[in-house]
Amino acid sequence: MPIDWGTALAEHDQRLRIAVSSRLGERQAVDEVMQEVALAAVAQRAPIAEPSKVGAWLRQVAIRQCLLYRRRRGRQTKLLGRVVSDGTGTGTNRKVVEPLDWLIQVERNQKVQTALSELPGRDVEILLLKYTEQWSYRQLAEHLGIPESALETRLHRARRRLREALARLSENEVPQ
Repeated sequence: MPIDWGTALAEHDQRLRIAVSSRLGERQAVDEVMQEVALAAVAQRAPIAEPSKVGAWLRQVAIRQCLLYRRRRGRQTKLLGRVVSDGTGTGTNRKVVEPLDWLIQVERNQKVQTALSELPGRDVEILLLKYTEQWSYRQLAEHLGIPESALETRLHRARRRLREALARLSENEVPQ
């Protein structure tokens, strides 16, 4: 039975967006990567044996597309740097402020955001799905395509890494 990719992509859209967002950290990049995921799903040549595994397969495609996106962006940045520095000497090194960073004004949210940025993408994804989307262990395990026992271990380690990152940030704080 062929898979209806429109329905499958719509069903897994939110989870895939969280996976992509946790790996890229750029809101504007999520839509671009999601388009690539949709194209890859429709263009896939080998049929998926178990339709129940479509979510896990789409997640792997999304992760691969994130890696390809980063590679493209790196090449574009290098090329732009060469163009700016070649002959003109007018290039400036301004730090680009992300809109998300600008909007987060509460100190606690800034610390959590910073700590999350230090974690691996898979940890961020698990934590976001568990605590912002209120997913159960079963839902997370199915989404990741792993047993619940392995998920519990990953979630425990992700929480521990987040606590350690927050502790490091608190230690580096200068009292005012």
